[in-house]
Amino acid sequence: MRELSLHIMDIVENSLAAGASLVNVLIEEDRKTNCLRIKVEDNGRGIPQDMVTKVMNPFYTTRTTRRVGLGLSLFREASRRCEGDFFIKSKESEGTTVFASFRLDHIDLAPLGDMASSLTTLIMGNPGVDFVYTHRVDGREFRLDTREVKEKLGDLPINDPGVIKYLGDLIRESLSELRSEG
Repeated sequence: MRELSLHIMDIVENSLAAGASLVNVLIEEDRKTNCLRIKVEDNGRGIPQDMVTKVMNPFYTTRTTRRVGLGLSLFREASRRCEGDFFIKSKESEGTTVFASFRLDHIDLAPLGDMASSLTTLIMGNPGVDFVYTHRVDGREFRLDTREVKEKLGDLPINDPGVIKYLGDLIRESLSELRSEG
């Protein structure tokens, strides 16, 4: 995948397929330590311990629609290619955590991509799921919690086109401010 946001979207789709009702996405850009960290946590059904290593095999999938499951293995390889680290931690009935780190100035680091579009697409298509998106740049933070947004909206659905546009604009502007303040 050409953008890390697409890897994130793929992992979140796995979380949704596992029945998650809450997905946390954390992105940390730290120029002092020259590191980009991405963590996706969910409260889905988790991965059985004997399958955690299997899901990293690109030719293993539990899906019946195709015979390969490249998402996690491609994300792991992108991390390793950029002198990073990768792991999956999962507990049945409690959820899964996927973590990847990257050397921030590595020549092979893919761009983060359009996180606003990725997140609003996930929110729009899954209004019953709660998402917490936290993005840190050199210690400064932007956080969006759809539980808080839903509370403020009252009867207006979170996947209303006007709300989705507002959230996309908010994410874009907030990330731009985070990056320009350094």
